[in-house]
Amino acid sequence: MCGARIAVTRPVASRQQGRHIPPVSEKQSPDVISFGCRLNALEGENVRVLADAAGVDDAVVINTCAVTAQAVRQARQTIRKVRRERPGVTIIATGCAAQTEPETFAGMAEVDHVVGNTDKLSPGLWAGLTSADRIVVNDIMSVQETAPHLANAFATRTRAFVEVQNGCDHRCTFCIIPYGRGNSRSVPMGAVIEKVKALVGSGHQEVVLTGVDLTSYGPDLPGKPTLGDLVQRILRFVPDLPRLRLSSIDSIEADDALMDAIGGEARLMPHLHLSLQAGDDMILKRMKRRHLRDDAIRFCAEVRARRPEVVFGADLIAGFPTETDAMFENTLKLLDECDLTHVHAFPFSPRQGTPAARMPQLPKAVVKARAKALREAAAGRYGAALANTVGSRATVLVEQAEGGRTNGYLPARVPGANDNTIVSGQVTGVADGVLVVDMAA
Repeated sequence: MCGARIAVTRPVASRQQGRHIPPVSEKQSPDVISFGCRLNALEGENVRVLADAAGVDDAVVINTCAVTAQAVRQARQTIRKVRRERPGVTIIATGCAAQTEPETFAGMAEVDHVVGNTDKLSPGLWAGLTSADRIVVNDIMSVQETAPHLANAFATRTRAFVEVQNGCDHRCTFCIIPYGRGNSRSVPMGAVIEKVKALVGSGHQEVVLTGVDLTSYGPDLPGKPTLGDLVQRILRFVPDLPRLRLSSIDSIEADDALMDAIGGEARLMPHLHLSLQAGDDMILKRMKRRHLRDDAIRFCAEVRARRPEVVFGADLIAGFPTETDAMFENTLKLLDECDLTHVHAFPFSPRQGTPAARMPQLPKAVVKARAKALREAAAGRYGAALANTVGSRATVLVEQAEGGRTNGYLPARVPGANDNTIVSGQVTGVADGVLVVDMAA
């Protein structure tokens, strides 16, 4: 599950956070405002390149997220803001929410075109988009393959995200994403390896493998490789890659090869973000998850035994239908029992068309209060993790302006370090939520 992050892709290949609406210029190449997960932001970069190459001029593409009702509302609000600030611009809605509820966006007077999730990555779509094509949304479930287009650099020249999987075969009761992304499909290993080689050759220090359900990689490919197989092949055939990182994974799907890579490959970063969602067995069953709380705790313990320095993150939902106080306490306790550092906590948001939307809902005030309590507990653990790192040594990928991320994905500042370098030093303190690392110490 992913949160409603916002990323703006500009023609100058930089990205900015927040609801920034690009200003009007005499010749305005397309801008893309992406909501939600890193995969959606990565695809937003592809959309910008495709639309620009097709000659799309003076347009803003809103690349929507459907994971929560709030994410859809944010996209709609942004569309209205774009129209107010740039009344003459062409507005194109695409992404997961445009795929799952095209009528919502087609019904907005501010929107000129609605484009589906697979259609947005078709060069022909952007080359032939006309006023007659107001709605171009195909059946996402009919898509059988993920073309090995794979996006180039995402965010900075230092770190690149590579899509290796899309879609999801599971049907969690709260989740609308399979209907926005389709069934699971994987990019062939050879295409992934070639892209990683190219990214390393262009100076990237870190590659992040991303997908909708990353650990379901491979069953649709010849030989049925696993995510662990892919990780080991990348590390073997791209020896010059300094750092490989995984985006969110489902711990119950972690295969033996992946566990071996986590425990034995220093270039695979010791940072795992887990799709846990809850810490109570009854709620997990009602979510139609495939693991129980003991499975999550056991997985984290096994990984830590193999890789003591590992840093865990997780997605957790507060206020799922029928959740009692005791059930919520079990989710709260999971933060300690799994030793979670990076936590994305969400209030439950009913999505029309999902089974959870038809379950008995909790009062909104209760959901909001539980989400707040979960975030506060998570913030406490995150602050403690930063403080506990002081005095130890850390390796940092410096991205820009002396700032970057440690192996465990903690934010760090390294005075005197050059951009796009990997440096080590002693953590001397924490300033404004960022580790301070001294290379000379």
